[in-house]
Amino acid sequence: MENELVRVFDSQQNPIGVATREDVHRQGLWHESFHCWIVSREEEIDYLYLQLRCDQKKDHPNLFDITSAGHLLAHETAADGIREIEEELGIDVTFSELLPLGIVHYCVNHEGLLDNEFAHTFLYKRNLAFDEFCLQKEEVSGIIKVNFSDFIDLWSGVKQEINIKGFKIKPNGEKLHIDRMAKKDEFVPHGISFYEMIIQLIKEKLD
Repeated sequence: MENELVRVFDSQQNPIGVATREDVHRQGLWHESFHCWIVSREEEIDYLYLQLRCDQKKDHPNLFDITSAGHLLAHETAADGIREIEEELGIDVTFSELLPLGIVHYCVNHEGLLDNEFAHTFLYKRNLAFDEFCLQKEEVSGIIKVNFSDFIDLWSGVKQEINIKGFKIKPNGEKLHIDRMAKKDEFVPHGISFYEMIIQLIKEKLD
């Protein structure tokens, strides 16, 4: 996977060549990714689904993250990113069902990871039962949903913890039910400004 080729860009999103995933993270080269946030509306309440990164992930294992995300390879467009949803979550989606949120300039310098992405970001609105998910065990070990209003309060500092509900798949295949409180440190540390931006973009599509 580290040897997969991705397109690289300058900071103004002008293409400048191709490099491996390992090189883009080692050198901090700008590259493209696909992010999709899934939201459901149940009895007039919006819920945000998040994935639990598996414990074998090199970066941020066992933390809750964007519903589905991944790199776009050198030959792919944003529309090809739909494969991430199908591969990671086992959910059948068409690109036309996604609501574009724009291209987010995403920058991380954390624990030796230099990640500079032009993230093609989308919202997918669909009510999903947890048993509809078929997870890619090498990437995702669970799915939760949170009240979107609570998620906003968590990242604005109004609340220190929020309720999460969902499931986790243990290495032996056992499915564990999740219904508990969670704090910020259980979520991938994308940065408060990133979460605030995403929250605003999603809110605009839900209003």
